[in-house]
Amino acid sequence: MALGALSVLGEQIKTGLVVTKHHHAEADLLACERMQVIESDHPVPGDASIKAGQAVIDFVQQAPADARFLVLFSGGASSLMEVLAEGMDLAKLTAMTNTLLSIGYDITQMNQVRRAASCIKGGRLASYINGRETLALMISDVPGDDPAVIGSGPLTPIYDNIADVDLPEEISSVLAGVKFMPVPDSSAFANIESHVIATLDDAKQAAAKQAQTLGLQVTLHKEFMEGDASAKATEISQQMSSAATGIHIWGGETAVTLPKNPGRGGRNQHFALVAAKVLAGQDDVVLLAAGTDGTDGPTEDAGGIVDGSSAARGQQLGLDLEQYLMQADAGNCLEALGDLVTTGPTGTNVMDLVVALKR
Repeated sequence: MALGALSVLGEQIKTGLVVTKHHHAEADLLACERMQVIESDHPVPGDASIKAGQAVIDFVQQAPADARFLVLFSGGASSLMEVLAEGMDLAKLTAMTNTLLSIGYDITQMNQVRRAASCIKGGRLASYINGRETLALMISDVPGDDPAVIGSGPLTPIYDNIADVDLPEEISSVLAGVKFMPVPDSSAFANIESHVIATLDDAKQAAAKQAQTLGLQVTLHKEFMEGDASAKATEISQQMSSAATGIHIWGGETAVTLPKNPGRGGRNQHFALVAAKVLAGQDDVVLLAAGTDGTDGPTEDAGGIVDGSSAARGQQLGLDLEQYLMQADAGNCLEALGDLVTTGPTGTNVMDLVVALKR
């Protein structure tokens, strides 16, 4: 997004600050002398997230009184930068995030909790903008493309009350004693203009267009893919048994409830391995599940691609697919099968895609 802005606006951009994931900063961006680049922690915030959050505050506050801001938000911003509310510390934040990631919460539920413990989420960053003209452009990685949920909405006010939410005890105990910072009133947002510029639907349409150029029939499934990854993988794989020939495309974001000591993997790798079990013995279906940003969970892998032979190959190798699933260790199993997908960073995050081919 930063490189796109630089290519269009050129010297109109006087200076900039970019916060991205570790190892995701592109060489052209690092070479730009006007841009400060911070690589930060994701999906679990760490020291780098706190430093990045403070750097954002410093950048905004040190800008001239007549400065105009172009703010670019994409998926992952909730973890990449943080300024903690009084009574919250990094240890508590890490514990809370790990719990949120493990109990099957969707991104909307997670960000509702994360906003409460922050001085910059839920519109609170606007208090530091101090009325200056701001254009916020967002790539959505959330259901419904709600700006208040993208990156936990740093420039979008949301006046919910976490005290009204029925939270698990392990979350409520972390938030006990936290002094919640109020969201600025509406006047703080008078000069902030916001637009969502790319969504999951754009990625699905692009995949469909590419399939059509290859001469394939396309079935674009409009429903949002969500809920338990195992259940959804089973449902979609069973659908493919009687599906029309050609490419089938779904998009969304499922969830996995993790065991106490999870192995290597993410929701897409888990999805793919479940699909391998369901598709066992079928010779006419291939299924890909992958994160559009090229990373799935806390791994460097994007997901998995499986077919009807995957389970049989696992049996020949002495792999117990069910055991790997129970241990949330789908990544190691898929790697042993040769079915792991590793793309490297794509630069864009619009949730996940599942693409299946019926021959």
